[in-house]
This record gives sequence, C-alpha cells and structure tokens, in this order.
Amino acid sequence: MYPCDRGMHMSKSWMVRAERNGRLFDAFKEKSVVAIGWPALADLSQAKTRKTISEALAKAYAGAKPQSQAMAAGQLHRFVNEMNIGDMVVTYDPSRRVYLVGEIASAYRHDTSIDPEDTQVRSVRWDGEVSRDLLSVESRNSLGSISTLFRLSNEVASELKKALSGNIAAPPESSVAVGEAAEEDLFESMASRAHEFIKDKLNALSWSEMQDLVAGLLRSLGYKTRISDAGPDQGKDIVASPDGFGFEAPRIVVEVKHRKGSMGAPDLRNFIAGRHDLDKGLYVSTGGFTREARYEAERARIPTALMDLDDLVKSLLEQYDKLDLETQQLIPLKRIFIPAWS
Repeated sequence: MYPCDRGMHMSKSWMVRAERNGRLFDAFKEKSVVAIGWPALADLSQAKTRKTISEALAKAYAGAKPQSQAMAAGQLHRFVNEMNIGDMVVTYDPSRRVYLVGEIASAYRHDTSIDPEDTQVRSVRWDGEVSRDLLSVESRNSLGSISTLFRLSNEVASELKKALSGNIAAPPESSVAVGEAAEEDLFESMASRAHEFIKDKLNALSWSEMQDLVAGLLRSLGYKTRISDAGPDQGKDIVASPDGFGFEAPRIVVEVKHRKGSMGAPDLRNFIAGRHDLDKGLYVSTGGFTREARYEAERARIPTALMDLDDLVKSLLEQYDKLDLETQQLIPLKRIFIPAWS
C-alpha cells in the first residue's frame, strides 16, 4: 500500500535511473536506495531552493554548459526538496527489462558509500519488480525517457501499481504525456525509446528465431555458422568459424538462452566446462546475467563474452546493414535521418 492509497496525502511518483545501462540497479536493490550524481557537490541538505543549488553547481562545475547546469539544478532540486517520504519511486534494469517499484523511505542525505559518482541519496522500501512486457505502449514510451530523474504521470504510476499487485487487466487507453522528461534532448530521447522498443521486438521472438538472429549476426562479422538441431545440445546452440565446420580458428561456441530469468554462475560453469582449450565462448541471455555469472565469465579459462538483450540491440544496430535478408526480416528496421548539430 502506498500513502495515497491510505488517504494520508497525495503522493507523487518518480523515475530515478540507475545510471546508463542500469549500472547501479543491483546496488539500488540490495542497499534499498536510489541515488543521483554530481559528486563534486557537498551536502545539499540546507539548499532549499533551486537558485541555491544552481549556485553550488556553478562553483563545483564551472566549465559545464549553462543548459546542462540548468537541467542538473532542476533534477537535484526535485531529488532534495520535492520528493517526499511515501512517494512512489521506480528504477529500471535494461538488461532484464524490469522496473523495480517502491516508495521513498527517508529524507535526502549526502552519502559516498553507495557509489563514489552518485552521492545524493534517499532510502527506499522496495515492493517488487514489474516486467516491461506487462505495460501498455504508452507507459513504456513514457518510462523510456533518458532523464536521470523525472516525475511520472498518475496514469503510468497506476498501471505500475496494478501490475505489481497482479491486476494486469487491459491497460488504460488514455494517452500518457511525457511531462517533465520533455526537458531532455529530443534526439537522444528518440534514440533511447527506439532502443527499448527494439528490445521489445527481440523479446517477442521465439527461441528458434532468436538463435537464427544470433547466427545471422555472426555471419555479418564474416563467420560461417552451424546451428544445432532442436533438443539436447550439450551447451552449444551455434558454432561459428571461418570454414563453417569448426576446424579453423577461431572457433566460437554459442549458447542462446531466451527466457526471463537471469543466468547464474552455475550456468556459466556448465557452459565453460564443455569447451575445448582453444574455443571462444559466447553466452547470449535475453534475461540478463547475475553479478556472479559475470564474475565467472571474467575468470573463465577460455575467453568468454556475455551478451544480454541490451548488448544484442547494440550489435544488431551496428551490423544491420551487413545482415543477410533472412536475418533482417526477423527484426525489420527503418533508418531515420535527423539534422546534425555542430
């Protein structure tokens, strides 16, 4: 239950990004906090106005562009002075495509123990996660903003609460406004939203289609591929090599997991155990990886790369023009040109 549901007061709802690519998502979740940056600033507890915060920013970041300082001042003022205990707060893990939902549990504090780059902190009581797939297109579009911090509309907040409680009836039909997120750079915002919607399309592929897509990406890089038949595969779905048979080096063995759950360290150990000493490993998981799995890959006896859904989109965009027609048809994309700004 949220304070507004109990009739205490009308709470607000906020999105606080866990840095680009969700770098701080695990820290936010494990330490029950949200945090934003500008580490050169001291404690802002006594900065009660946006003007005071702007002056502090001007001293700490004298070389920053005026527009950037103005946006930073607005976000810091909201984080320090406009957020209230009991307000709803949301953060996002792009690799797993889930929103973590909770409520603000403390006043603002300056705290360097969470992350040295994100020292403006508030404690949070997390209530649970909501899959992006459960939300309407309007809500996904609004939540796709790249702003570090912005206020959510009542419609988006309501939909998140319903999804969190398991009440996932038809999403609201009303159009959701982006609101304060419109302050950000328009073109960067468009690119970020497009990135998320491509991830939605990828997530909707079947397992065999995902396997074909990964094989197509490897072919666009100059490899020939062999795809395993359906059924037990001893930890390899694709073998890529210059000759197509796996005799010529480099021989890349690929495992593709297309599911919601994150892959853990035991999954990586099993995959690596079956590889030859000269193999290269590529593990693709659209559900992401645990921190322990990433550590396992780093210390593996063979070079092993991990690719989550976010990485897959980046590779797809980088190689799209080189993909064969069959692979492009799995995820049809259109190129959009925008004015270049010097």
